[in-house]
Amino acid sequence: MELFKEDKVYNFLGKGKIFFFASFVLFFLSIAIIAVKGFSFGIDFTGGTVVQVKYTQVAPIDKIRESLKSDKLFEHATVTEFGSPQEIIIKTPASTVGLSNDIGDTTKEILKGTGDFEIRRVDMVGPKVGDELRVKGLTAFLLTLLAIMATVTFRYEWRFALAAIIAIVHDIVITFGFVSYFEVDFNIESVAALLMILGYSIHDTIIVYDRVREHIEESKNTDFVMIINEAVSRTQSRTTLTSLTVFLVVLTLFIFGGDIMMGFSFPMLIGVIVGTYSSIFVAAQLVVWTGFSVAGYRHKLAEKVKIRAEKDKMRAQFEQGIV
Repeated sequence: MELFKEDKVYNFLGKGKIFFFASFVLFFLSIAIIAVKGFSFGIDFTGGTVVQVKYTQVAPIDKIRESLKSDKLFEHATVTEFGSPQEIIIKTPASTVGLSNDIGDTTKEILKGTGDFEIRRVDMVGPKVGDELRVKGLTAFLLTLLAIMATVTFRYEWRFALAAIIAIVHDIVITFGFVSYFEVDFNIESVAALLMILGYSIHDTIIVYDRVREHIEESKNTDFVMIINEAVSRTQSRTTLTSLTVFLVVLTLFIFGGDIMMGFSFPMLIGVIVGTYSSIFVAAQLVVWTGFSVAGYRHKLAEKVKIRAEKDKMRAQFEQGIV
């Protein structure tokens, strides 16, 4: 399917400067939000217990909170609506370690006078396990980021690599900012989403960069802005279709997956949007601003070809016994 005409060159860089500056305002705003609000870490990272309760009628949250105060186990518990007015989540930093009764049974006993309900889920994570998951999640994220940076650095000219790395950091920070602002539970599923965003973002950027490099090598055009516009225009149908497909899948998870999938679907939803437009308006624009020279790059390529030809010539002479 061709959404954009292959033979037409769109002025993405000219029209994209507004998006670029708006994007970096959003970038610094995201940093400020993260610094002020921080993250709402789920029990995966903090440890504790989550009890999901479903009522046959609208959950009497105020009454539930009053009932929970009667037990020290729920002294610092929070009660929030979960997906519908009939369903709630009770979070407490306590776990069942050292308790004679299961916390699900304890919750049933405490909430006896609040209406007809059923305990649908009880999740427990000890504080030590939570610390371990947090460290391992952060380690996985940083190692993946470093691996991607190393790969891009060795694969492309340093200006391309620098622009790609900045674009990746841009995507991750803005996604983090949205997660922080909307107070979405940051759990192990969120780490998985961020790792996928890293891969998705760099893949989109590499597609554009590969086409830019092909245009530099194959065409005689010396206008770098025009070369980038041509490259982005040629890849735009593919980028749009891929992004739209992923977006619709993630949107389905976001709408129908409920709050239980929110830690994964919400970061992915933001990441797909940000990752798509950053490969077009951010990564490409940054390469232009680094002062990349088409003539200089072609000269380096010519020198490499010359050196390779000399080596091949010397090898041939050696094999023939001339040297």
